[in-house]
This record gives sequence, structure tokens and C-alpha cells, in this order.
Amino acid sequence: MADAGGAAPGREVDLDFGVLREVLGFHVTLAAIVTGELFERHAGEPLGLRKAEYSLLMILLANGPTPARRLAQTLRLSAPQLTMMVDRMQEARWLRRERNPADRRAQFIVLTREGEALSRRAATLSRTMEQELVACLSPAERAMLIELLMKVSAYRQPQTADLDVS
Repeated sequence: MADAGGAAPGREVDLDFGVLREVLGFHVTLAAIVTGELFERHAGEPLGLRKAEYSLLMILLANGPTPARRLAQTLRLSAPQLTMMVDRMQEARWLRRERNPADRRAQFIVLTREGEALSRRAATLSRTMEQELVACLSPAERAMLIELLMKVSAYRQPQTADLDVS
């Protein structure tokens, strides 16, 4: 006798996603869960890093001293969220704030020596994480996925002023 889902007793069948099959956000969320679990196992837990902290460290490693405002924009964080994260990371001695000599009102966020060493370790661990994550993708599929996700993440919701009402 089959259960209500059509499977034989004791045998599980994949659920039908229905309209979710076509919902990009649903698939992005599932992918985020998988990538989040891999991050925690490879870098988060071993280094005591949160995902946003890791991202901030990688951006600073790649760019050097960066204005706080640019970091907040890039990481899609509010100024208070970035301030709290920078405070935590400064307390851990991973980074420091420096006044922008061109605009004394602005601050650069700068890696400390400890922060740079941590960033390099995290970058090495992330390569292992990436190898595991993309094992099911060809190099071309990986490149395409990154390109498509970059397009989605750059999406800006139209504001009322942006809408053509003619």
C-alpha cells in the first residue's frame, strides 16, 4: 500500500516543489544553506570567523585600506552594522581604523599584521572549501554561475522615480 505521497511504506520520495521549482530565491536560499555549512566547517569554526567577517577580511586583503562607507555598500550593511562588526574585529586585533588624510571625517579600515595573517589562512582554507563545493560543476558552469549570481546580487529594486509612468 502506498502512502499519501505515493511512495511505498518506509520509502521516502522527494517532495514536489510545485511553483518553487521556478522561484529563484528558493534555489538561492537552498544553495546558501549548503555553502554556509561548508563555510562553517572549513573556515568559520576553525578560525572563529563569521561569514561577513570573512568577506570583510578578503576585501581588505585584496584592496588594502578601504573607506568604511565603501565596505558597507559592498557588503550591503548599514553603517551601524558595519560599525559593530568593525568594533568586534578591532577588539580581536584583526583590523584598525585610520583617518583618511584627504577627508578627516572619513575612516579607512586597515588590516593589522594579525588580521593579514588570518586573512591569508582564511583564503587558503576557502580554496579547499571551493574545491569541495564545485566538484559537481565544470569550470565553465562555475564561471557561469558566478557571473549569474553577480548579476542577481547587483539587482537594484526600481524606486518609484525610476518607473516609467508615461
